[in-house]
Amino acid sequence: MKNVRISIAVLACMLAAGGVCAQQSPPYPSRPIRFVLPFGAPGGAPDIVARLIAPRLTEAWGQQIVIEPRVGAGGTIGTEVVANAAPDGYTLLLTSPSHAINVTLYAKLPYDPVADFVPITQLVEVPNILVIHPSLPARTVKQLIALAKSKPGSLNYGSAGSGSSQHLAGELFKKMAGVDMVHIPYKGGGGVVVDLIAGQVQLTFGSTTALPYVRSGRLIALAVTTAQRASTVPNLPTIAEAGLPGYEASAWYALFAPARTPKVIVDKMQTEVSRILKLADVRERLAVETIQPVGSTSAELADFLKREIVKWGAIIRESGAKVD
Repeated sequence: MKNVRISIAVLACMLAAGGVCAQQSPPYPSRPIRFVLPFGAPGGAPDIVARLIAPRLTEAWGQQIVIEPRVGAGGTIGTEVVANAAPDGYTLLLTSPSHAINVTLYAKLPYDPVADFVPITQLVEVPNILVIHPSLPARTVKQLIALAKSKPGSLNYGSAGSGSSQHLAGELFKKMAGVDMVHIPYKGGGGVVVDLIAGQVQLTFGSTTALPYVRSGRLIALAVTTAQRASTVPNLPTIAEAGLPGYEASAWYALFAPARTPKVIVDKMQTEVSRILKLADVRERLAVETIQPVGSTSAELADFLKREIVKWGAIIRESGAKVD
């Protein structure tokens, strides 16, 4: 009787599937998942975020999360790896504003940042900070703008490199304030802070790594670049409220999957990651690094990415920004 029942079940399956009885896929996830990081160094913001999320996903799902740095070419190498990966939810991209910037910055990309990916969730937002050398006779954003207008081309600002979010934050500031400042690109953000302390550059729209030097009095912070004040430095105004209404230039990190990844997988990852970002210990650890958790929906990230592409595309074209 058992064999008869099996035969009936097989026959029913074949009839329902038009003669083909397909095997059901195992529930997701059933093997390790790769988070590909196309930029950044160990201990940087993307690495911190990935290593906060990974063990909690493993705890929830019982599968290892492998963090795989694939850096180079402004993030395009690692991003292409994910664009060409199987759309099965096992190779994901943890990326930055470069995902929106590179489409205009590079004459030709080996992928389309919108068509070749499915948004999962914006993980976090990271404020950049407008920091100046103490020798500058300005202590507010309005005073800095007035100083720059009085001495066109005499002030310089450093960034982590041409086309970086810090560079474009400076170009947006120049455009909106109507000032002329000289951009000094570096290979990474560390050299900017060193030279800013030494007075070789006069200001930067840099990362929060400059905050210890602000607290020691070696540098002066004027404002944060985000639309809202950062909870960890609430005494710092935003650039928008300090003299340049409408200004906003945040760094961010988000999770994407290859195009055609099933919605059920995208939704499962988005739901679980958003839950993790709400955990008290995760939020406390992020706050230490002045990182704000987000946990957006897939649709919200899709809209956000399109706005970022338009915004930074205009700044890149107007400023003539080019890759180093």
